[in-house]
Amino acid sequence: MLSSVAVAVVAVVVATVIATSGAKAAPEAGTPDQNKPGPVLLVPGYGGGRGALETLAERIRQATGRSAEVLTLAGDGTGDLAEQAGVLAEAVEKAYEQGAPSVDVVGYSAGGVVARLWVGRESGAHQARRVVTLGAPMHGTGLATAGGALVPGGCPTACVQLAPGSSLLQELAKQPVPPGLPWLSLWTDRDETVTPPDSARLDGAVNVSLQQVCPGNAAGHGDLPTDPAVTDIVLQALGTTPLEAPTDCLSS
Repeated sequence: MLSSVAVAVVAVVVATVIATSGAKAAPEAGTPDQNKPGPVLLVPGYGGGRGALETLAERIRQATGRSAEVLTLAGDGTGDLAEQAGVLAEAVEKAYEQGAPSVDVVGYSAGGVVARLWVGRESGAHQARRVVTLGAPMHGTGLATAGGALVPGGCPTACVQLAPGSSLLQELAKQPVPPGLPWLSLWTDRDETVTPPDSARLDGAVNVSLQQVCPGNAAGHGDLPTDPAVTDIVLQALGTTPLEAPTDCLSS
């Protein structure tokens, strides 16, 4: 009788150890199958506002039938961008736990820098099928520098990190997009928030100015998630054909 009890106890202990061993569902090697698109996770920009991205997420759901979720950033969305990358990592892990074959990530504004951090620090290179960034200050924005100068001590952590030359951006500058990860970085030349606008340019990505595809498009930084032409480009980028720079403006 005692031996049976002992065996049962051991079995429970072993099962508990396995269940809490830290094994992750999200892959930490290889790359997702490009022909098996899964859910799309959208990362808001500085401040964490979700409204505009919800519009884009709904268009993705309608056009593709895929799940599209706008993340809620930690705190008020102005804290450490590495903490925001942790939020993205948790969402990706949850998606894989639920059986997703892959995930795509769309990062808007500072959310694009969050996506880059996740790829560089959180095994995102093995977990993202594709990444699309919109108006992302990959090399910082002069607005962050100006904000810190105008209000000394009034520039939150993320603001400091988004100033050109910050230690975080210097770290990321040494990390080109991993080979095999399709990445589209799209920006508007009319951007007055990310200055200069082509701060969005990223080594190893498909880099596209909106006006390069749609001459005369007047979309500003805040319009990127809802502009019809941008939405068309995003939908194309999230497909299964090889990721290339768009050549036609389907919407004006």
